[in-house]
Amino acid sequence: MVHFYEGCTMILKQRKQNRLKNYDYSQSGYYFVTICTQNREEWFGRIENGVMGLNGNGQIVENQWVWLAKQYPYVVLDSYVVMPNHFHGVIGINVGHGRDRSLQKIKSLSELVGAFKTTSSKLIHNSGIVGFHWQKSFYDHVIRDELSLDRIREYVINNPKQWDKDIENNLNARNDAGGYYKAGPF
Repeated sequence: MVHFYEGCTMILKQRKQNRLKNYDYSQSGYYFVTICTQNREEWFGRIENGVMGLNGNGQIVENQWVWLAKQYPYVVLDSYVVMPNHFHGVIGINVGHGRDRSLQKIKSLSELVGAFKTTSSKLIHNSGIVGFHWQKSFYDHVIRDELSLDRIREYVINNPKQWDKDIENNLNARNDAGGYYKAGPF
């Protein structure tokens, strides 16, 4: 995964703007999100032979992702995967038209991800794991067509099989030498 969501200066660390300017993230559409744990710590299980095995924390994360669609009727879930230290998911917002929209308070993508992160963190903490934290913010990509959606679905499905080459895998050196499995092309 290419790190699009953090930037540094030599003097002081600053955050890069990670949402599209003037884009309404509560409008109908599909979005790809990547959410990482703080310091890329592996909290959610292990990958063996290209298959992700969830531990209790990973099951909480998966359950809370599914909970979003139960809690908010306008949320549609598509492909997703819980990885050892991050999460990839495709989420749709399906807003009614006319009067229907005015009757609903539609949460933006950031608010939905915030609800997911808050509830999953609380449940993990309640299980006795007080050191768990999500990284601040998240990466998103607005999915604009079927071709992009198909590519992202393929990426999500194949992500565990590529773990040994993934830049998010802490066993891989962090440099620009190449050979990493990066998100794309979207």
